[in-house]
Amino acid sequence: MDIRFISPSETHEWLLMKHYAKRIPCITDAFGLYHKGVLVGVCTFGIPASRQLCVGVCGEEYADSVRELNRLCIDDEARELKKNVASYFVGACLRRIRKPNETVIVVSYADTEMGHIGKVYQATNFLFTGTTKERTDISTGEGKHSRHYDKTIDYSLNRKKRSAKHRYVFFAGHGKNLKECSKSLKYPILPYPLGETKRYDASYRVETQLSLF
Repeated sequence: MDIRFISPSETHEWLLMKHYAKRIPCITDAFGLYHKGVLVGVCTFGIPASRQLCVGVCGEEYADSVRELNRLCIDDEARELKKNVASYFVGACLRRIRKPNETVIVVSYADTEMGHIGKVYQATNFLFTGTTKERTDISTGEGKHSRHYDKTIDYSLNRKKRSAKHRYVFFAGHGKNLKECSKSLKYPILPYPLGETKRYDASYRVETQLSLF
């Protein structure tokens, strides 16, 4: 299996039809997992919707370096072909997302409502920094994040529960910049949560996507 940069549009069917969120987030970097030239998994990174989140990780100085690993979707068949394929894929993506002389601060969440603990993040040495509180926010019913809805429309009576999520942080960098950045982490580093991770139904068959290379 090999990993390559792909265009965000190549992930859309995966994210809308296979991933449980059924929504396309902001994507700045997208990676494809290939087996014999066929796309068998996608992993995407993007700028978090909340500026407050970006600042909250390591402060204003490093806010522009924050990216969210916002989607990971792998075919069940790929999991059967390679042991620990999810951590292999994520680890490779983290190595590729690094930039020269700059540390990329990667944040990701494991949704407790879906029965996710964050095993793949634990296996790739993310830091566990706590669990967010359950809350409600505006739901547009249009697949948009609550912060990106049409401000001219009153959605105030249409609210959706947002489940508690385990928050993980990874510093993708090296050298002096990595050390300085990691020292600025504002969250406490906590022991990994324990438990079994449940898998969601990702049986939808994406139309075969062949590599052009």
